[in-house]
Amino acid sequence: MDNVLSIVTFLPALAAVILLVFLRGDDEAANRNAKWLSLIATSATFLISLFILFQFDPQNTGFQMVEQGEWLLGLQYKMGVDGISVLFVMLTTFMMPLVIAASWDVNHRVKEYMIAFLLLETLMLGVFMALDLVLFYLFFEAGLIPMFLIIGIWGGKNRIYASFKFFLYTFLGSVLMLVAMVAMFADAGTTDIEQLMVHQFGSESFSILGIQIVGGLQTLMFLAFFASFAVKMPMWPVHTWLPDAHVQAPTAGSVVLAAILLKMGGYGFLRFSLPMFPVGADVLTPLVLWMSAIAIVYTSLVALVQEDMKKLIAYSSVAHMGYVTMGIFAANQQGIDGAIFQMISHGFISGALFLCVGVIYDRMHTRDIDAYGGLVNRMPAYALIFMLFTMANVGLPGTSGFIGEFLTLMGIFQVNTWIAAVATSGVILSAAYALWLYRRVVMGDLIKESLKTITDMTRRERAIFAPLVIATILFGVYPAPILDTIGPSVEALVSNYQVAIAEADLATQVAHSE
Repeated sequence: MDNVLSIVTFLPALAAVILLVFLRGDDEAANRNAKWLSLIATSATFLISLFILFQFDPQNTGFQMVEQGEWLLGLQYKMGVDGISVLFVMLTTFMMPLVIAASWDVNHRVKEYMIAFLLLETLMLGVFMALDLVLFYLFFEAGLIPMFLIIGIWGGKNRIYASFKFFLYTFLGSVLMLVAMVAMFADAGTTDIEQLMVHQFGSESFSILGIQIVGGLQTLMFLAFFASFAVKMPMWPVHTWLPDAHVQAPTAGSVVLAAILLKMGGYGFLRFSLPMFPVGADVLTPLVLWMSAIAIVYTSLVALVQEDMKKLIAYSSVAHMGYVTMGIFAANQQGIDGAIFQMISHGFISGALFLCVGVIYDRMHTRDIDAYGGLVNRMPAYALIFMLFTMANVGLPGTSGFIGEFLTLMGIFQVNTWIAAVATSGVILSAAYALWLYRRVVMGDLIKESLKTITDMTRRERAIFAPLVIATILFGVYPAPILDTIGPSVEALVSNYQVAIAEADLATQVAHSE
């Protein structure tokens, strides 16, 4: 299929335009039509995206299905996928129909709500497929706007504070990235990402205000990109916007935020930081690894004292993203394989956990852990599904959560055993907060009067969870489809990274000998 990447990317936006132009009124029939059109559009996007997967050749480590042409004002329009990006495209198209189905009970400004999510899907897909700096930046930044509106209009009591905090944190981080992109264009003379990945940016050390910059221009560019991607992940200590955003966002907004938006930071590290600024990455790797280790332990401890279910799961997400950054900057095959696997797996698991919170929030309109207890007596199906995803979040063998964590820890153990030891303690802490949450919400006697009439999951809710259950167990037992897809591209990335570091070291030695 020609132009399949553009079709997949812009089909949700086309549906949003149709909703905007042709759907009139705010009655029940119009709202139902908006929901059905959105569900059909996102489902069609997923089905068409399967053509990308079927056409994709994992053994080809370059970009595939490349689409290129002129764009506005002479800018380049270039899209493509490789082994690193193709699974993020699939994760996005897989999750969005479930997100729309989970929004079926929304009855406030439904048309605008659906338009926001459809536009957000287009912008997220564009980030993972863009092969031009300007195009990438536009998709990356524009994605803030629908999410800002989703939190700010359909969120909880403190939604305005949370939406502005989310916007300002992520936007300010990206300003430095824009400055670095201008410097990259000035140095390389192109905004083509493929060409930039083979361009050698200066790595000679120099001084600024008496401070020696080891790694030179590469270190400065790495820091500029790092500022943006670290906030997006988010990494400790710039993670504080995430719990607020999650708590205030509607259920569907939390699912998208956890399952897809956070992954843009990790994808950015793999697409830009390691291949384009290898010397800068090498210089700052110890700092990033220790930041990741601290994030895992600190946010796990913070999760232990939370009283709000969503906040606990949000801090859990920050801890799991700590494993991801650790795996990426281990810069070896197991580490990066584990990081990518962890991001895909976390998309299923954290998305499902936020949906689990949404199920009981829709019934009781509270997320306080103390408001629940003994739900297994009235909601056995819910208790079973919640237990599966709680165990997957802990990293129980047989679930996809185990594979990512295990590979990541294998990768980091080869680099630094102390950091590996600190990170491994996070596995124990995650079991503590996850099982504590499950025990207080689901187990025990049904004492509270308000819970005695609560109903179990509906057929629609079970249908939403079914694909997530299958994916979590399937990839936990049989991880080969993911690992085989990413393997050759990761191997090429690691090889190029190590060659670049070796060449830079050799050049430094020659310069010193002279």
